[in-house]
Amino acid sequence: MSEQTATAVEKKTVRFIITRQDSPDSEPYEEEFELEYRPNMTINSSLMEIQRTPYNAKGEKVAPVAWESNCLEEVCGACSMVINGTPRQACSTLVDSLEQPIRIQPMDTFPVLRDMVIDRNRMFDALKRVKAWIPIDGTYDLGPGPRMPEVERQWRYELSKCMTCGVCLQACPNVNDRSNFMGPFIIGQVDLFNSHPTGEMNKEERTDALIGEGGLQECGNSQNCVQACPKGVPLTTAIARMNREGTKHMFRKWLSR
Repeated sequence: MSEQTATAVEKKTVRFIITRQDSPDSEPYEEEFELEYRPNMTINSSLMEIQRTPYNAKGEKVAPVAWESNCLEEVCGACSMVINGTPRQACSTLVDSLEQPIRIQPMDTFPVLRDMVIDRNRMFDALKRVKAWIPIDGTYDLGPGPRMPEVERQWRYELSKCMTCGVCLQACPNVNDRSNFMGPFIIGQVDLFNSHPTGEMNKEERTDALIGEGGLQECGNSQNCVQACPKGVPLTTAIARMNREGTKHMFRKWLSR
């Protein structure tokens, strides 16, 4: 067998079955694609190749697959999607680690706009509800910030890794059309800002929002979130901490009446 023939025989391909949706109101459908295998392929790079040459496995030219991506290094959280049944980041998911055919679907916990593009407004609305920021007036130099014990700084750093990717909402069984649960990520964000020396001044307000509608009481403690989180944010620990803080907060309110 010649070298050229041997190369042709050994040529590997990768099959993708992608759930597509042309508009927010249209029905989803599946489309199959096939790419030539290359070492170190990621889902993101595969989708880029399909976008460059949008032909399905039948050889028909189709509309390019739509998805979101930005940093390409698991920092922005934009390329979240469901890959072989698991919500994860397309930029860091290697084809070599997946069984074929590789099934790619949008995170349907969110409204689907087109293909893998979703509307994350529910996450941003939740951040507004709990005031997930530290309100400091003015742009002038405020001098050095408050000193923090190293162990507390490390804890806050772990919580600050959240990139609002939405994976924890997709993994959580309590986030569904029968619940108003804001999602696990928001509990970690409230813990982050409430435990900050400056952010603590709005602690009561944030905790009130967190124990209100769609808050802590909707969490079923399934712990899917901490397993799915691509950044390893300690969400279950944050949930336990905020459950304790929420209980203390309610007792303080009751005693102050």
